[in-house]
Amino acid sequence: MSGSAKLSYKETTDWLFSQLPMYQRVGQAAYRKDLYNIKILSEHLNHPEHQFKSIHVGGTNGKGSCSHMLASILQEAGYKVGLYTSPHLKDFRERIRINGQVILQEAVVNFVDKNKSFFEENKLSFFEMTVGLAFKTFAEKKVDIAIIEVGMGGRLDATNIISPELSIITNIGFDHVQFLGDTLPKIAREKAGIIKRQTPVIIGETHTQTKSVFEEVARHQNAEIYFADEENCKPLDTDLKGLYQIKNQKTVLKAIEILRTIGWTLSGEHLEKGLLKVIENTGLKGRWQSIGDKPTVIADTAHNLEGLRYVTEQLMRLKFETLHMVMGFVNDKDITAIFELLPKQAKYYLSTPDIARAKPIEELKANLEDCNINSLYFLTLKEAFEAAKKDSTSKDLIFVGGSIFTVAELLPD
Repeated sequence: MSGSAKLSYKETTDWLFSQLPMYQRVGQAAYRKDLYNIKILSEHLNHPEHQFKSIHVGGTNGKGSCSHMLASILQEAGYKVGLYTSPHLKDFRERIRINGQVILQEAVVNFVDKNKSFFEENKLSFFEMTVGLAFKTFAEKKVDIAIIEVGMGGRLDATNIISPELSIITNIGFDHVQFLGDTLPKIAREKAGIIKRQTPVIIGETHTQTKSVFEEVARHQNAEIYFADEENCKPLDTDLKGLYQIKNQKTVLKAIEILRTIGWTLSGEHLEKGLLKVIENTGLKGRWQSIGDKPTVIADTAHNLEGLRYVTEQLMRLKFETLHMVMGFVNDKDITAIFELLPKQAKYYLSTPDIARAKPIEELKANLEDCNINSLYFLTLKEAFEAAKKDSTSKDLIFVGGSIFTVAELLPD
């Protein structure tokens, strides 16, 4: 950025968020049809992805939790661990961590300052730039291994230029169908794009509609394939409390088993300590997170049918007098289908996350006209949350969710 003053951290992140399309904010305009841009960025940065070992984690649900669990276990084993996830909840730097610590503001500023003209000339997306920053950081800091979470899909995701030690696909569900396909086999084929030649792959959940797709791609790539849910293993204690973490843990346990066979030193003690200290070691937030008492307030970032099904099941296992649901959604969700599975006896406080592609209040009202639920509508999520707290007694339960962005707005700083 020669000839102009260096931007501040806030100015830099504002530029990253607003200058170019970003899927989380604008949707389809940010979706790429090939990997050309990330490949030219990689070349510009001297191929940082070749300078560290990695594990690639994709799937519809659970990829963030699995990534954080793996990072925590590897940290307990004494490895220097990079962790790349998306989106963030409060601070952009949550996306890029080393041994649980977010990168410095200065690192973000310097990276953008040095490469901004290249970004602009080549019309790089927010996600491509962020992946470039993560890979460059992990290379420069000489991590032993980096856990790389897929942003969306797999085959065309900007992270899909790495050659990992292991690939993981947690599960397949209906999400981002406008990009990935409208059937489970089509979605599975996109996510199977992270299966690499002669690289073991773990599938977290077996589905009759998708198993043959994964087996076919693995066979074509001469990759050993494992289905974690077919393993008979006893769950270990963990600080991640969602019921869905039992499935995620099976996937992680299989991953540790495979990593051991290819030379990584990971003891039973590393495994046990890592699972008990995921939040402490990695800074994970928003997974069945308790953010208040009397009334109990729980936040969870589940945002599609599969994730919200688990949330509903767990809510129904808890004891409370009245359930208050503070929720907001983005505009590509099937609201009618979501509310068919959510608790009917709850009281709903609905609003709109403060992002461009949020589901407007008017649309929410129209979608829910025939759903026969007890619902109130508010201009902001904070107003909705305050109303839920005002209506609650100490024996009630307030749930915050429906979108990652809903949780991000209402999580305490």
